[in-house]
Amino acid sequence: MRRLRWAVDGGGWEVDAEAPVTMEGTARAVPGDPLPLGLSRGGRLSRSKQLDFLHRFMASPLVPSFAGDPANGGRGLLLHHANAFHIRDNWSVTVLEQFNLQNFVASLKENASNNLEDMSLPMTVARNIIEFLSLGCGSELLISPESSLLFEIYNDKKGSRGKAVFLHKLQRHNLMLEAACPGLFVDKKGTYWDVPLSMAIDLASVTLDSGLNYHLLLQHNSGQPKHFGGNEKTEAPMSLLPGLCAKVAISMKKHAEFWRKKEGKLKLVQPYDVFLSNPHISGVGIFGAVASASLGENSARYVKKMLRSRNSFNLCFQKNNFGLFSDLFASFTFKAQLGNFQRLFFDLTKFDAHLDFPSGTTFIWGASSLAKNIYNSQKPDAISIRAICPNLRVSLQQQIVGPFSFRFDSRILLDSENGKYLAQLDDQVFAIDWALKVLGSAKASLWYSPKHQEAMVELRFFES
Repeated sequence: MRRLRWAVDGGGWEVDAEAPVTMEGTARAVPGDPLPLGLSRGGRLSRSKQLDFLHRFMASPLVPSFAGDPANGGRGLLLHHANAFHIRDNWSVTVLEQFNLQNFVASLKENASNNLEDMSLPMTVARNIIEFLSLGCGSELLISPESSLLFEIYNDKKGSRGKAVFLHKLQRHNLMLEAACPGLFVDKKGTYWDVPLSMAIDLASVTLDSGLNYHLLLQHNSGQPKHFGGNEKTEAPMSLLPGLCAKVAISMKKHAEFWRKKEGKLKLVQPYDVFLSNPHISGVGIFGAVASASLGENSARYVKKMLRSRNSFNLCFQKNNFGLFSDLFASFTFKAQLGNFQRLFFDLTKFDAHLDFPSGTTFIWGASSLAKNIYNSQKPDAISIRAICPNLRVSLQQQIVGPFSFRFDSRILLDSENGKYLAQLDDQVFAIDWALKVLGSAKASLWYSPKHQEAMVELRFFES
């Protein structure tokens, strides 16, 4: 799920967020400076393939999701179904249906309370089914073992949506070309934004454990961004404004294993997940730099950074709808696991912690400011303390019984009150994972976010 996805990616590049608000099921991160880049991908199946798998192999003809309380502008409880047709060995077409069950029941109750005598019950039910049913169609063509082409069109009640994606695997690289109309983005607060037309070219290197990574991105947005649903009064993120943006990011990744236990496994017993079968303690460190150039209205975001440049040493320039920006970043991931995930009860306990320093130059400024305050015997100011504090996320997974495990994910924020700094949980996500033993390393996850009132069922493969 989106708020657990960082643990999979290892803190390298931002990946798509799961989004139950649309039939597509995903949203891109709003581009930041320096991170997130805003377009990179993690390994995942398309939503249509996930639904088809759940129907065929998990006896789930209807897959539920929840997208906010309708009283607060949400979409409520939704039911999803997919019909896949394999035209040829390398070509498939999928028809998707989405039914808004919560609004359907509310409409029936409203009609019953109004005592509509001029319309029979079957006609009322049929009319409401048509009203709250959305359709979509997707086609995926495997051009070669390394290339695929995906088209998707959705007739959503909030407006039609469509996208085309071309993926190509090069030697140690992934190339992606995408066009979305509109493109769905999600910011750090969980607010969704629609960009009328978004096109991008994305090239990323692939490194498994340690080594040099680089990422090239060219993105063009056309049209003014709008809040998804049209009820948000806040100003749209400036990085989504019309214009062209080019980014390059280079990082060095180092994987370290502090302890691993290979003994203690049950003989002739397959673990529920082969990637979670060895107790270990490990860590990943990433250091990198990002440079970007923007042409158009989206370059206006650099004006605010220039005004705040006293709090950092980054390069920032903006003039006549053209802007340049560069900065450093770093992240550290710590993982600890006990158990082999073979026994029936409590044979897996896993803890992940991720520290993200999104702006290295801001951190350097904060550290030097704190050192100056300490040297002058002054009380450290809150701005300097926040500048050196990383974005911290933690995740805890515990096996309950058999292939089922409970998972909890949360951000940890540092809040100042009366001169004291207290840590508090924020943006929690609760999940139940069902490991699909027969596939080696796969799981179905049901997650719920209380803060955003979102829930979703999805498939994951090859996660550790």
